[in-house]
Amino acid sequence: MEQEGRLRPSLAPGLASATPEPQQKPCPGAAMRDPGFIAVRARSFLFRVYLVGFLDLFGVSMVVPLLSLHAKSLGASPIVAGIIGSSYGILQLFSSTFMGCWSDVVGRRVSLLVCILFSALGYLLLGVSTNVFLLALARVPVGIFKHTLSISRALLSDLVAEKERPLVLGQFNTASSMGFILGPMVGGYLTELDGGFYLTAFTCFSVFLLNAGLVWLLPWSETKLNSSTNGLRLNKKHTLLGKILQGTATVPMATTNEQPAKQPWLQVPSVLQDMRSLLFSEMWHIFLVRLLMGVAVMLYYSNYVLALEDRFGVQPKTTGYLISYSSALGALAGFTLGPILSLYKHNSHRVLLHSSTLTCMLLLLYATAHTMAVVVFSSTLLSFSTAIGRTCVTDLQLSMGGTQASGTVIGLGQSVTAVARIIAPLLSGVAQVVSPCGPPILGGALAMVAIFLMSLNTPHCSGDRSGKLKHE
Repeated sequence: MEQEGRLRPSLAPGLASATPEPQQKPCPGAAMRDPGFIAVRARSFLFRVYLVGFLDLFGVSMVVPLLSLHAKSLGASPIVAGIIGSSYGILQLFSSTFMGCWSDVVGRRVSLLVCILFSALGYLLLGVSTNVFLLALARVPVGIFKHTLSISRALLSDLVAEKERPLVLGQFNTASSMGFILGPMVGGYLTELDGGFYLTAFTCFSVFLLNAGLVWLLPWSETKLNSSTNGLRLNKKHTLLGKILQGTATVPMATTNEQPAKQPWLQVPSVLQDMRSLLFSEMWHIFLVRLLMGVAVMLYYSNYVLALEDRFGVQPKTTGYLISYSSALGALAGFTLGPILSLYKHNSHRVLLHSSTLTCMLLLLYATAHTMAVVVFSSTLLSFSTAIGRTCVTDLQLSMGGTQASGTVIGLGQSVTAVARIIAPLLSGVAQVVSPCGPPILGGALAMVAIFLMSLNTPHCSGDRSGKLKHE
């Protein structure tokens, strides 16, 4: 009928004014293709993923600062408490890469839900831990499955354009860091109530359940990306979400196939083999740089409270305020990534090189500081340099690691960070015997080695990157 209405004026012009043309009904999908509508859906999707990261660290940071006190209240010796604390890093060392591989195989939604729910189980066990055995048992599911942030970064990497990836990852890190700033405040308040630790653990459990619900409600059916097509530009920035939020986007790996893998675990060995090839590819120096810079920064924080008390007589409460101040600045650093990347023409390698150089200089400045003003100055700039460096090293891994296993690449990077967590306390103990300034001086020396490696190995992918989707 609509077609007849359109033909009628041309067949009988005299009837054109007497016979009105039927009103054309808007296409149901027209609104979905409107650029303004797509922009709103794009921002909404990103905001929800950022909220996942915020809730994750918000819940964790309520409990983690209280673990040592809880272990002591249960009668655990310092050695046993240290072993329980180290168990998390050891489990993360082996599980990070594996869970990243698994997310590449089964998809981001399933892996995110599994990680969040099993982590929630760990904090539930923590909430009923009345002896040291239950406390140690509660750390097992958390150590194995606490990879929400890594998989969320892999999800964002799947969706955004390569050129915009550092900016989006920086904003995600900022949102997550805000959770880490607010969590200890809430945890400290709850701890002062009767049964404070158990109440805090159950609150953390509830936050993780809320996060699982948020992941479940994400518009996954609208994030199906046809990897053979280009994404639309969104506000000249996020290539994501043009096709993604129109319902033609799919999160890669498991969801790029029309039929999901029926036996995904059988595919993991092949992905692990790819991981092994990644380690011995041209990316080896990026992973080594990540290890060296991770150890360097952890050495700086390892004896921070004790060093300031020995060197300047600063009370732990004041040091805690300084740490919160530094954390807040680190969160704000995500907003500076856009201008910095534009200044460097999106050359992540150069940004990482220069931020690592600045970190090295600031570590040495802190180690030789004679006044608290110099300490505050170095801590302020370190918050920015380390936050920017973390984002850029992740972006370099993804740029050099290819498009088919972003979860594997990010998971492998997390395993490298876990190694740093194991090495740093040992090196810190040895260096601290020599001097309270020993750990940051050693950290500065390791940062110099990392800078030297980056100067010798300039990846071919660093440079101006197009705004095209990496799936092309």
